[in-house]
Order: sequence, then C-alpha cells, then structure tokens
Amino acid sequence: MQPAKRQRTASDVIVIGFSAVWVGLLIVPLAMMLGYSLFTTEGFKTNTTVSTQTWATLFSTGRWIVVARTFALAAIVTTITLFVAFPFAFWLAKRCRSSRLRASILVALTIPFFLETTSRTIIWRAILGADGVVNAGLEGLGLQAQTWLLYSAFSVQFGMVILFFPSMVFPIYISLNLIDNALIAAAEDLGARPGQVMWLIVLPLAFPGILAGIIFTLVPAMAEFAVPQLLGGSNVNLLGNSINAALAALKYPTAAALSAFVIAVLVVLGAVLLLFARRSQTLRGAFSELRQ
Repeated sequence: MQPAKRQRTASDVIVIGFSAVWVGLLIVPLAMMLGYSLFTTEGFKTNTTVSTQTWATLFSTGRWIVVARTFALAAIVTTITLFVAFPFAFWLAKRCRSSRLRASILVALTIPFFLETTSRTIIWRAILGADGVVNAGLEGLGLQAQTWLLYSAFSVQFGMVILFFPSMVFPIYISLNLIDNALIAAAEDLGARPGQVMWLIVLPLAFPGILAGIIFTLVPAMAEFAVPQLLGGSNVNLLGNSINAALAALKYPTAAALSAFVIAVLVVLGAVLLLFARRSQTLRGAFSELRQ
C-alpha cells in the first residue's frame, strides 16, 4: 500500500508542476501584452511611460469598430460552419456504415492541418475571380459574371468556413461517437420522433463537443488575417489585418491594446457560453423529469 501512495503523490507533484509551468507560460505573456498596451508610440519608438492614451485612441479613432466587425463576421462564420458541420459529423458518427469510408473521410479532414493557410486559400482567387472558373461557367451559360464573388465579405466568409470546417467537425464527431447507440435505439423503440431524439438525447450529450467546436472556430476566426487579406483585399478590413499593420508600423502598444480588447471580448463570450451550457443542461434535466 505504501508504494502506491508514493506513486500517487509523485503523480500529483508532476501534474501540479506542469500546470504551474503552463499557467506561467500563458499568464506572463498576457500580462506583458496588457502592460504594453499602457505604453505609447512616439515616432518609431515606444514610450514606456504608463498612460491610457493608447486605449483612448483605440476608441476615439474608431478602431473598436474593426473589432466589432471582426466579431460579427466570425460569429456568422461560426454559425454557418456549425450548421454545416453538425449534420455531417452526425452522419459520419452514426449513419456511415462503412468503416473504410469513415476512415478515409477522417484522413481527408486531417490533411488541411498539414497545409499552410495561404496555399489553401489563394487557389480560391482563381476560382472566384472575375476571370475565374465560376464566372467562366456563368458566362458559358449565358449569365452575367458576378464581381462580388471575390474581394467581398462573402468571399472572406466562404474562405473561413472552408478553413475552419475540420476544426468544427472533429470535436462534434468525437462527442457524437461517444453516445451509446443503444440510447438512440431505446428512444426510438419508445416512440420518440427523430426530432425528439435529436433534441432530448443527441444534442445534450453532444453539447461539450459543440461548445468546443464553437471555441475552436470563433477564436481563430477573430485573429485570422491571411483569408481576409487574400480574399477580401482592401475591401474587408478585419482585426488581424489591423494588428498586422500596427506591427508593421512598429506601433506595438496599439497592437497590444487591440489584442487585449479581443481577449476581453472572448472572455466575456466564454462566460456567457458556459452559463448558457449550465442553464441548458438544467432545463433539459427538469424537462426530462417532467416527461417521466
């Protein structure tokens, strides 16, 4: 019994030590970034005198509008990706009968993670451009070419949905795959309609994966700059482009303030999502008890 106790204590020490190092690597850079946002830029030099001028400039110059625009676009992208990825993940986890086909699809979904974002995105300029494949097909059918397919909010949203589709599918697929098929079969045997099975059984049990998919999509979409730059051009100015421009101009306090503002928005959003998750689980539990 004594060796087991020593082994458990050693494991606890390793876990605590690793957690402390990880928190330090996460918190220290964030604290430094917040500190940098309290500096100012004079010419091409950073003035380390503590001041709120950078934050005041952030709101007075309307830079916060870029953050709001980016959040709105990221929310639209996340919503579209969720509504496309969930049915696909459900079919892959519960309706796909061929294990070989399922394995092939999972491998295909992992391939984009090994490709650089620019190389994955720039090909769409040749497809959606004025002389691209889509417009050539429209003109071949006698229709007018569409100029809004590229360098617009649509093209940016389209590129982001494709970019983050695997990030949304994988956590949802894992959650759905962990649901026992016997629960679904039992509900169907008891007369539950497909909508009831989905709403009362599948969605509550898959909610952790859905929440993870939303986070894995929304957070990187807020910081994405390659897709807006390649598919949006100068017509779509998002947060990632503003931060990149501030860094190129050596305005580090401005870039730090923009990043800190986004982190604050994401923290508030995360708290709202967690509150919604807890309340949703409570309501569904109470509803299930009433039905019984």
